[in-house]
Amino acid sequence: MKKPMAAAIALTLGLSLAACGGSNQAIRSLDSVNQPVVERTSYTLDVNTGANGLPFSEQRKLADWFETMDLRYGDRVSIDDPVGSGATHEAVAAIAAQYGLVVSDVAPVTEGYVNPGSARVVITRSKAYVPNCPNWEHRSASNFANKSWSGYGCAINGNLAAMVADPEHLINGAKGTGETVVMSSTKAIESYRNQAPSGAAGLKQNATN
Repeated sequence: MKKPMAAAIALTLGLSLAACGGSNQAIRSLDSVNQPVVERTSYTLDVNTGANGLPFSEQRKLADWFETMDLRYGDRVSIDDPVGSGATHEAVAAIAAQYGLVVSDVAPVTEGYVNPGSARVVITRSKAYVPNCPNWEHRSASNFANKSWSGYGCAINGNLAAMVADPEHLINGAKGTGETVVMSSTKAIESYRNQAPSGAAGLKQNATN
């Protein structure tokens, strides 16, 4: 009677341990599964065009739309103009320049079509976030395999996604030559090296009365 009872107890303990540890995924590396995701959203506005580009009323309409959309750093502004008018491009670029943005001639694909005699201005805005965070899926205190918890990486990557000024930099990085950065970073070092040693002029003579 004792052997079957002992076997039953051992089997019960084994099932209990399996139930505790089976729900936790096998995340044994230091790589976080909770990574930032960049989501793009396009907003469009169709404006009427003329031979001289945008009429004043349409320019005011576009400026008000930019202000309403809170146009800011990180946004992409592009024009979908079937005619490809240079005057229209210059008018839109002048308004976008007030926000420090450059207009692109290559617009993303949008719904519908552009009516004749009009152009479509597109604002592409990116948003970075970490999906499924915070993740408290696995709350068991037992971690015999030394695995990473389900919420590992949510704090760091979530803050990174919230603080980055241009979410597109998480995908492609910031493009540039780096020359200005190198030159500015060495100014303090050059200033320190060019300073004359403090003892070069000798000791200062102080009169004592």
